[in-house]
Amino acid sequence: MTEDGERFTAVYERHHRQVYAYAVSRAGRAHADDVVADTFLVAWRRLDAVPAAPLPWLLGVARNVVRERVRDDVRQLDVTAELRAWAAEAERDVADGVADRAAMLAALAGLGEDDREALTLTAWQGLSAADAARVVGCSTATFFVRLHRARRRLEQAVSVAAAPVDRPRAIRLTQQEYSR
Repeated sequence: MTEDGERFTAVYERHHRQVYAYAVSRAGRAHADDVVADTFLVAWRRLDAVPAAPLPWLLGVARNVVRERVRDDVRQLDVTAELRAWAAEAERDVADGVADRAAMLAALAGLGEDDREALTLTAWQGLSAADAARVVGCSTATFFVRLHRARRRLEQAVSVAAAPVDRPRAIRLTQQEYSR
């Protein structure tokens, strides 16, 4: 065995239990063996950097290994969540989005000009209530009241526009209108 091999073996045999105990306390038993393996892999690769009293250095490496594993786990969870969101979006029926948009536009078209203006200035143009109030020429407090009322009327109009239509009744009404 080479001199480096003998030195590494001595460090491993002397400090394996302590590094393992540290890994269990930080990462749990399920991951402790992997943390220890990665720690001693770093020690082997950087044997020249291992100090004469190696335990603090080894525990520092183990700490970094645990932190990197936690970051990897968080990244993996983020990727998983993103993929689930994409899958849910892909499963969503495009017709639902079209129907929602159509209901919103129909409801908006059914509102009065003042209501449409208050809603579009804040929602589409991105103006604050104070800036929108300047545009329409009223106080901020008055604009807040107008905006609140416009939102309430829009909400009611959307619920009416999005309500399922009784098709046979609608067809009968249309036929009755044509027969007059």
